[in-house]
Amino acid sequence: GLNRPFGIAFFPNGDNPQWLYVANTDSVVRFAYRNGDLKASGAPETIVARLPHGYGHSTRDIVFTPDGKRMLVSVGSAGNAGEGLGRPPEGIEAWSRDHALGAAWGAETDRAAVLAFDPDGKNQKLFATGIRNCVGLAIQPGSGTPWCSTNERDGRGDNLVPDYVTRIREGAFYGWPWYYIGANEDPAHAGERPDLKDRVTVPDVLLQAHSASLGLTFYTGSSFPPEYRGDGFAAEHGSWNRSKRTGYKVIRIRLRDGVPTGEYEDFVTGFVVGDNEVWGRPVGVTVARDGALLVSEDGNGTIWRISHE
Repeated sequence: GLNRPFGIAFFPNGDNPQWLYVANTDSVVRFAYRNGDLKASGAPETIVARLPHGYGHSTRDIVFTPDGKRMLVSVGSAGNAGEGLGRPPEGIEAWSRDHALGAAWGAETDRAAVLAFDPDGKNQKLFATGIRNCVGLAIQPGSGTPWCSTNERDGRGDNLVPDYVTRIREGAFYGWPWYYIGANEDPAHAGERPDLKDRVTVPDVLLQAHSASLGLTFYTGSSFPPEYRGDGFAAEHGSWNRSKRTGYKVIRIRLRDGVPTGEYEDFVTGFVVGDNEVWGRPVGVTVARDGALLVSEDGNGTIWRISHE
């Protein structure tokens, strides 16, 4: 009875969760859970009855803050780049400055954003805005900082706009659809929101445009060499809108003392043959209890296990 489920999260944090939360495209539900359960023991309980949905990006990811007090849910934009938004309705500029910097309206209300709720689904708020499609949402161990793996807009050429992986700060605005990478104005929205130009947060790690960065995790295991510990891994689903393919791989996001350096490197490649044939498209990535990396890909419906020997 689920509806295009994507994100899952166990709650509360720790070794004895009581609930499995599932983010549908239009809602958040949860199932009672006990360690060792391999199937649902009963019907789901609806926690968030309605998420913005109906068209545009359908995936919703979900995480809980380390203190267990907040549930974050990512909601992608309805359109590509804010088509038809135009000038904001009367009063919206002051509202966005005071309450949710860069929040959109109309069909994009509460979209292109990360939403925050109490774990019981109450007290919905905008956590961060201007993020076109935060497909992968993850909490960095240690710091407890939320991160997004983001698909940026199309139709701006092969090399614009870069996808990115970044820390997200509450109340921050990341530019969509009016700007990108700081004060770079989208030509389709020239002159529409000069009030936002100097208030755009620049993402931490820029990726090659149209890589389609999806799942995100941090390496907490001990079986890989020590230099991998704490680094991020992101699944790149791959481009459909570029003259030469990019993505179709898993990348390693380099961190130094928990802080992104802006660098990334290829970790799993080989899904593209001769730039013509593709036989795998990475989607999800997580760390198994034994320290191996698990990668799902929907080219074949396969889960790959990557271990170090």
